[in-house]
Amino acid sequence: MQKLSLEALSRQHLERAASSSTGRSSESVYGGHERMLRQTLIALRAESTLSEHENPGEATLLVLRGRVRLVSGDASWEGMAGDLLIMPESRHSVEALEDAAFVLTVAKAL
Repeated sequence: MQKLSLEALSRQHLERAASSSTGRSSESVYGGHERMLRQTLIALRAESTLSEHENPGEATLLVLRGRVRLVSGDASWEGMAGDLLIMPESRHSVEALEDAAFVLTVAKAL
């Protein structure tokens, strides 16, 4: 068994995002390319964006800190610390409304 502090990882990656030219930092905390389930902690500096991309499978976004906006076509959903957003099956993007950290969980399609 392995135990991780999402709080500590959030702090660490928010610091990295603040000093990064891209305004983001991330780390796979479970799984990866060799597994069906993948969980990635992502930190975004305010006003940074994960540009529009395809949905790789069933996915959720759990906001740990800050506020984010999930955008898909003409629809959008805002989330703040403690909110769980269900990713749409269509193309989508994520933007940070303020410095934010979240866990993206993806169960890759077969």
